[in-house]
Amino acid sequence: MSNEAPTTTTPTSVADPAPLGLAAFALTTLLISFGNANIIAESGAITFVLGAAAFYGGLAQLLAGMWEFKRGNTFGATAFSSFGAFWLSYWWIVTHLSASSGDIHQALGLFDIAWAIFTAYMTIAALRTSVAVLGVFVFLTLTFLFLGLGALQNGTPSPDALTKVGGWLGIVTAALAWYASAATVINATHKRDLLPTLPR
Repeated sequence: MSNEAPTTTTPTSVADPAPLGLAAFALTTLLISFGNANIIAESGAITFVLGAAAFYGGLAQLLAGMWEFKRGNTFGATAFSSFGAFWLSYWWIVTHLSASSGDIHQALGLFDIAWAIFTAYMTIAALRTSVAVLGVFVFLTLTFLFLGLGALQNGTPSPDALTKVGGWLGIVTAALAWYASAATVINATHKRDLLPTLPR
């Protein structure tokens, strides 16, 4: 039997998963927001949203959240894991809807409002991150709020307008998330701040 001390290995460091999580969120949000804003009204367009929701917005973000747990980043872990689960749940809900499901506008409104509440308190936490990330959460809170109110009032003249406003807010949210993703990955790769994120 050897008297040598057991060999210990240093765990491999994990690269910053935030650019992945933000990019996955941005692309999927952009796709669904074009539909909500009625820019793309094709009935088959939902197929592309669902594909992105399952694999990019859902799976990629969920993985980003797990890596944030590994890095000890509570904010990133909670945000990416939750929104990854949001997109996976959205994919599951829509793919299981049928003619027998009946009217769902109040349930959808509650779903969106619940996510607005979660996003609102994450916005408070985002006050300690950067202006780029804070902007994403402010506009996402408003997006969920308008989409939720629009769904709850479905069937009256105002909800279409509210949903469209939510769609446009979602497009702004996606653009901000892409910027935050691009800034993080470009700055890290070039090892200097080429795109400002304005840390707080």
